Amino acid sequence: MRLPKNLASWQVIVGTGLVAGALALFGATPGAKADDCQERIVKADHRVHEAVERHGRESKQAAEARRQLAEARSYCWEHGHRWWDVEGNRWHSDRDWDDHDHDHDRDHDQR
Repeated sequence: MRLPKNLASWQVIVGTGLVAGALALFGATPGAKADDCQERIVKADHRVHEAVERHGRESKQAAEARRQLAEARSYCWEHGHRWWDVEGNRWHSDRDWDDHDHDHDRDHDQR
């Protein structure tokens, strides 16, 4: 059975549109996940600094913020095998973060 020319043309147009849409949707996913991870870590890092400044380095708020930062880093590592280093302003492809790196904020507390 042969389709009329107009109908065949529409099938090609719709098919092409669907393929382009799928590529756009699935092609953008890794970048979106990376941006989400970077944003998660930046926010968690900021919360650590705020908690230390407002409540002190040894406060329960600072400890909770540090826990959330470690959780954000772990999430990104599990989902993308990389994590964002806020201080270094770069991605790491090794699980080489220090869960106690923000314990060094004590240098800022003593000023």
